[in-house]
Amino acid sequence: MPSNEQRRQAAKRKLERQLERRAERARKRKQMTIGASVFGVVLVVAAGAVVYSLTASDEGSDASAQASETEDTAAATMPTARAQTLPATVDCSYVPDGSTPAKAATLPNATAVSAEGTVTIDLATSAGPIGLALDRAESPCTVNSFVSLTTQGYFNDTPCHRLSTTGLMILQCGDPTGQGTGGPGYGFDNEFPTDQYDAADPAASEAVTYPRGTVAMANTGQPGSNGSQFFLVYDDSPLPPQYTVFGTISEDGLATIEQIAAAGDDGSMAAGGGKPNTPVQIRTATVAA
Repeated sequence: MPSNEQRRQAAKRKLERQLERRAERARKRKQMTIGASVFGVVLVVAAGAVVYSLTASDEGSDASAQASETEDTAAATMPTARAQTLPATVDCSYVPDGSTPAKAATLPNATAVSAEGTVTIDLATSAGPIGLALDRAESPCTVNSFVSLTTQGYFNDTPCHRLSTTGLMILQCGDPTGQGTGGPGYGFDNEFPTDQYDAADPAASEAVTYPRGTVAMANTGQPGSNGSQFFLVYDDSPLPPQYTVFGTISEDGLATIEQIAAAGDDGSMAAGGGKPNTPVQIRTATVAA
């Protein structure tokens, strides 16, 4: 039977290991939130290039720490709904960004935009169908823009240019150039869940779980930088709550994306991931009747 001194020494070693692991995770979380180049796609806007900072997960902690200290390693839970319901209609702001659009698009209507109900979008892709249910109550201005672009045929004959299968589990689409550099020529601000946080609150930059089945907008990390690029989350992924959530993916759509992910990517992007090994072309995007 171990002596009291042996038990004290064992407890001390255990505490030291826990403190070391926590310090290491804190260091990695800091790198994760400020290292925009870890997972990103480049978007050319106006005169310069900016980065879609889709942040990597906090990896590297050992299995025992994950099992014994779940509360320290898991990303926080994203809010599931707005703290306060929006009015029936809202006004939006879509601002030309001065860039040459990758594909011609007109500005969406910005007044009396509905903040109620859902919109079903059918993406007919070369890899299979992907159905989206867009939630106006969560992010009405984002849904309004996406529906406007859909009805203009903006997403027709465009590729899903990026797949990530490590850290982030996403398929990214919405750039007609297929290079991660294209947009519609205008931008707009983040909505849910970003607007549920005080920008000065440290929680606004800490990772939360974007759950499997989420549809969210890619952005540059700057206000007003949402455009046409969006990402489809096919497995839980940790990100700061700075990417607008505006809908969910159908089960059939998730099955399609999982088949794409199973084939992997070409690793062509220095920021992480690459073009899907199974090319994915959105043939048509339509608003379901």
